[in-house]
Amino acid sequence: MSVVTINGTTPIHRRGRRLSLRRRRQVAGFLFALPAIALVVGFIGVPIGQAVYYSFTEWNGLTSTWIGASAWTQAFHNSNLWTALQNNALLLLAVPFALGLPLLIAMLLHQRVVGWRIFRSIYFLPTAISWVVLGLVAERFFAYHGTLNSLIHAVGLTHVSTNMLGYESTALSALGITFVFTMIGTNTMLFLTGLATLDPSLEEAARIDGAGRWRIFRSITLPHLSRFIQLAFVMTVIALFSALFSLIFVMTGGGPGYATTTMEFLIYQTGFDQGAFGTAALYGLILFVLTAIVGVVQLRLIGSEE
Repeated sequence: MSVVTINGTTPIHRRGRRLSLRRRRQVAGFLFALPAIALVVGFIGVPIGQAVYYSFTEWNGLTSTWIGASAWTQAFHNSNLWTALQNNALLLLAVPFALGLPLLIAMLLHQRVVGWRIFRSIYFLPTAISWVVLGLVAERFFAYHGTLNSLIHAVGLTHVSTNMLGYESTALSALGITFVFTMIGTNTMLFLTGLATLDPSLEEAARIDGAGRWRIFRSITLPHLSRFIQLAFVMTVIALFSALFSLIFVMTGGGPGYATTTMEFLIYQTGFDQGAFGTAALYGLILFVLTAIVGVVQLRLIGSEE
C-alpha cells in the first residue's frame, strides 16, 4: 500500500503542520493579549479579591480582624441593607419611563418635525451637564420654596404646596423623576442612531400595503430597534445601580431617614461615615453581583434571540 504525496508531503504531515500553525497563532494571540489581561487582573481582579477578603473582616481602614462568615450574617440582619435593596428595586419602576420617553422623542425627531435640530440639541443637553449640577437643579426644583411650587401657585392652586424631598413617601419619587430626566439625552441619541439605520423603503412598502403608523411601528420599527433598546436597558439599569451617588448626595443625602439610600450610597455611608470598611466591602460585593446578574441576563437574552 502506497501513500500519495504532494510536493513531498503526506496528508498526515500537512495536518500536523496545520495544527502546529494553529498552536503558534494561539500562543501569539495570547502573548499579544497578555498586557491587557495583566491590566484587567491588576485593576479589577485584585481589588475584587481584596474586597472578598475584607468582607470577612472588621476593617477600620487601617487594621483588620478576621471574623469569618459572621460578617455576612450580621450584614444580612441589618435592616438598612434591606431598605437600600428595596429602594433600588422601587427605582426600577423608573426604567420604563427612562426608555419610553426617549423612544417617543426619538420617533418624533426622526419625523423631522419643525425645529428638530434645535430640539435634538435641547434633549441632549442634560447628557453634557454633570449629574451634580443636575442634582442641584432638581433639589431647587422640588424644594418647598422651589420651582415646582411656584408653578403650582402660578396656575392658581395657591392652597396646594408640596415638599417632595422632605417626606419619606415622596423623596424617592423625586429622585426617580430626576434620574429619568438625566437619561433622556443618552437614550434619545441612541434610539436616533438606530432609526437612522432603518431602511426607509421598508416603511414605504408597508404604507403602500395599507399599514398604519402603529402597525409600522410595531412590526418594523420596534423589531429593528430591539438591539438598541436592549443596550439602552442595560445602560439604564447599571446607571440606576451604580451612578446615582451624586444625585442622592446633593439632593437628599440619603434621607429623609433612609428613604433615598441606595446600595451605592449605603456603601459610602457605611465606609466613610461609620468607618466600617469591611462591611462596606461586603455591600460592594453585593452590588457587584447585582450588576453582573443584569449583564449575564442580557447576554442570555441576546444569545437566545440569535
